[in-house]
Amino acid sequence: MSAQGDCEFLVQRARELVPQDLWAAKAWLITARSLYPTDFNIQYEMYTIERNAERTATAGRLLYDMFVSFPDQPVVWREISIITSALRNDSQDKQTQFLRSLFETLPGRVQCEMLLKVTEQCFNTLERSEMLLLLLRRFPETVVQHGVGLGEALLEAETIEEQESPVNCFRKLFVCDVLPLIINNHDVRLPANLLYKYLNKAAEFYINYVTRSTQTENQHQGAQDTSDLMSPSKRSSQKYIIEGLTEKSSQIVDPWERLFKILNVVGMRCEWQMDKGRRSYGEILHRMKDLCRYMNNFDSEAHAKYKNQVVYSTMLVFFKNAFQYVNSIQPSLFQGPNAPNQVPLVLLEDVSNVYGDVEIDRNKHIHKKRKLAEGREKTMSSDDEDCSAKGRNRHIVVNKAELANSVEVLESFKWARESWELLYSLEFLDKEFTRICLAWKTDTWLWLRIFLTDMIIYQGQYKKAIASLHHLAALQGSISQPPITGQGTLEHQRALIQLATCHFALGEYRMTCEKVLDLMCYMVLPIQDGGKSQEEPTKIKPKFRKGLDLKLLPCTSKAIMPYCLHLMLACFKLRAFTDNRDDMALGHVIVLLQQEWPRGENLFLKAVNKICQQGNFQYENFFNYVTNIDMLEEFAYLRTQEGGKIHLELLPNQGMLINHSRPFGWSLQMSSRDVVSMCTPPLG
Repeated sequence: MSAQGDCEFLVQRARELVPQDLWAAKAWLITARSLYPTDFNIQYEMYTIERNAERTATAGRLLYDMFVSFPDQPVVWREISIITSALRNDSQDKQTQFLRSLFETLPGRVQCEMLLKVTEQCFNTLERSEMLLLLLRRFPETVVQHGVGLGEALLEAETIEEQESPVNCFRKLFVCDVLPLIINNHDVRLPANLLYKYLNKAAEFYINYVTRSTQTENQHQGAQDTSDLMSPSKRSSQKYIIEGLTEKSSQIVDPWERLFKILNVVGMRCEWQMDKGRRSYGEILHRMKDLCRYMNNFDSEAHAKYKNQVVYSTMLVFFKNAFQYVNSIQPSLFQGPNAPNQVPLVLLEDVSNVYGDVEIDRNKHIHKKRKLAEGREKTMSSDDEDCSAKGRNRHIVVNKAELANSVEVLESFKWARESWELLYSLEFLDKEFTRICLAWKTDTWLWLRIFLTDMIIYQGQYKKAIASLHHLAALQGSISQPPITGQGTLEHQRALIQLATCHFALGEYRMTCEKVLDLMCYMVLPIQDGGKSQEEPTKIKPKFRKGLDLKLLPCTSKAIMPYCLHLMLACFKLRAFTDNRDDMALGHVIVLLQQEWPRGENLFLKAVNKICQQGNFQYENFFNYVTNIDMLEEFAYLRTQEGGKIHLELLPNQGMLINHSRPFGWSLQMSSRDVVSMCTPPLG
């Protein structure tokens, strides 16, 4: 019998004995190994027995012997590959844990050599990168040699694979796993331009990761039904998985914290003017503003260095606070359509003073005191207001019951605005920030456009705000799911009401009413609470002049509908109380005043006075819509001798109204039915 045959016989005999007598089988193999120390099959059989018996130490020694003595055997590398896969696996099953323990028994030098050789045999870029990353984590001394190369390979793979989003497996491994190892290792020498490149890549990744919308998740979760994704229970329990990575590898804890840590490390390595310890956003912005004041005093090298410090520090403060603001006012954008316990909010011009400033004695019946009220203080109307003031320190009214963290949200809005203004305050900052935004395609970020629109409204630049809202509509059309028939999307409703408030502030009252009536098609009539008028929430009066305030209003029918009525009332007031006669506008005002009666009693009294001055009044839809008993009594009083015997034409076809004057620049071609039937429930 040949030596090869003898070896095969001994191995086969040992295999047969394993189920019956394990120790006898091991004795046969020990004898065989003594006789044929260079035979691979004998040693592999010994290793297999120990591995199957889960004897970690013995199996580890045998694996080490095979790795040293038979480095070219494919079976050895297949076994090593299985073990290294277990090292990268998130699973906690018994077999995986055993393989990890087996690897730990090997000498460090052997572990390092094994990982390097396995890496060389990987042809898949992602798998090779994960293996090399495993090496860098276990042996930090290898970061100097392999760290930057791995990082560049990942960025190159991202380009070659033509990844559409920066939130991909290659960028994630680079930003979250490789980059911290590189920049925190002071033995790795990196030029400033490479550090800025890496900081840029990290910022783009983390910001896109944090602000990923539910639409993006729906695309990545394509195998699941869309209705499941919209379900509040399933949506909240789902975890975002980056294609090519495991669920565990896809989850990133405290992404903003990680990003600002990278900013600080890069800043120290680039020798920025850094402060020790954590600083608030306000302190960071104050420091950046100070730095800008002295920027022209620096030489070209220092100027470039501090320019990058100002741009990146301010930019990250901007994106962080803009995100926090949008996440608070429209949480469904990031948390799904059923974000718990939080209704979306919309920023609007505050028109709550539409009824005027005069206090009302609600215990008195106004029509009986009409003659005594002729000398009363003039009621303020919308034409007395300055709604176009540019936004500096404008006051935003918000009900804490609707936004518990209102102070923090308004502070985020403030820091984001100030960051934006700083980034555009100097030409070289503007140029660099614009370059970054173009590369990141921020003009396609829906959430950012929402913030920018609110900021422009705050600044009082209403024409720009209208253009921004049209840009927003284009973005929504490109990514949103089609709305259910008969319903408008939340974003569409937000856009309509903000368009209405912008047109109103510009004095474009016809467009205001058109947008309001468009919006009414999507409104659900609120349930009336026993006929009582909805009172305004108690709030401290601001020190700012009326007409300059803004309001964060819940984007619900219950809140938006009264606001729309206020807008229309403000528009009709301007038409109704000019020197030119317009009975239709005056009639619309009277109808709308019923909604929150008796808040509009003084304004109603002003309307009655105008009718008295005219001597007659025609509004043929009066009895279709005016049901308020106080108003009806007042009009009945007007026809009496004591009331002035005013000629009233309040029934259809009772007479034709003489057109006394030409409209001033706009004409509302709508009937009371257009205005009221779509705006209010039956009044009474």
